[in-house]
Amino acid sequence: MKISTAVARYVDYIAVERQYSPSTCRAYESDLAAFAHFAAERSITEASDIDLELLRDWLWASSQSGLGATTLARRSSSVRGWSAWMAQNGHIEVDRAVRLRSPKTGRTLPHVMQRSQMKTMLDALSESAGTGDPVALRNAALFELLYASGIRVSELCGLNQDDIDLDRLTLRVLGKGSKERVVPFGVPAHSALVDYLRRGRPALLAKHKQSTDAVFLGVQGGRIGPRSVYALVSRVLGSIPGGSAQGPHTLRHTAATHLLDGGADLRAVQELLGHSSLGTTQIYTHVSTERLKESYRGAHPRA
Repeated sequence: MKISTAVARYVDYIAVERQYSPSTCRAYESDLAAFAHFAAERSITEASDIDLELLRDWLWASSQSGLGATTLARRSSSVRGWSAWMAQNGHIEVDRAVRLRSPKTGRTLPHVMQRSQMKTMLDALSESAGTGDPVALRNAALFELLYASGIRVSELCGLNQDDIDLDRLTLRVLGKGSKERVVPFGVPAHSALVDYLRRGRPALLAKHKQSTDAVFLGVQGGRIGPRSVYALVSRVLGSIPGGSAQGPHTLRHTAATHLLDGGADLRAVQELLGHSSLGTTQIYTHVSTERLKESYRGAHPRA
């Protein structure tokens, strides 16, 4: 079987039978397409000709190209899952990737905005929304909601109008693994949302030929996509004095850290973020500790 054919069939398998999320399927497809290209450059196009040395060479070349440890680990996982599937289905005789090791990933602390930076940013967005511009109204609501709820960008983009309970100040979101959860948000986010839904969204929707239940719309009136949100958030965060061009996950990291700084229970934050493991949430306790140490070093005369 051709490598390209095996890749296409595997992506169909994980999408239909394993029901991986679209973003995960795209990541796996991208990884395996990169491997197929690497193999083709070495005149290897048949899946049966893949060996462990080729796989190791590919990961080494990937590391030399500047890819991070997390991406390399995902590439290793992608090709191991694909190779195991081919062996199980008789497309190759032996699973050559079973001995392929993932590079160790160092766990780095997430980037977190300071409270003063968040206030400056949200105040500026609110002032801009005061002009009544539909995009400015959307942006203010979008940022307020990301910070208030800590939801993922994919969850934000997937929100429909029925998912928002303005009376109870809650959202119903569909997270990883198609797990549904209810997330609260605060009064400032509520005010920004109401303003956007009443004045901003109808104006944006008028630019679109088809109706949509999506809460957040792009400039053409259709459902806004993760790339557009990423570009918007990066641009706004990058313009803040002392800030940097970080993506939407920065607001999620910031929300979690500020909650823990304020005394929130770790398990409550785990539920809010939709983490399946408490260990994933505990990274934010390390962030809080580092912030405490930084404050101590800057304030204590004998630090």
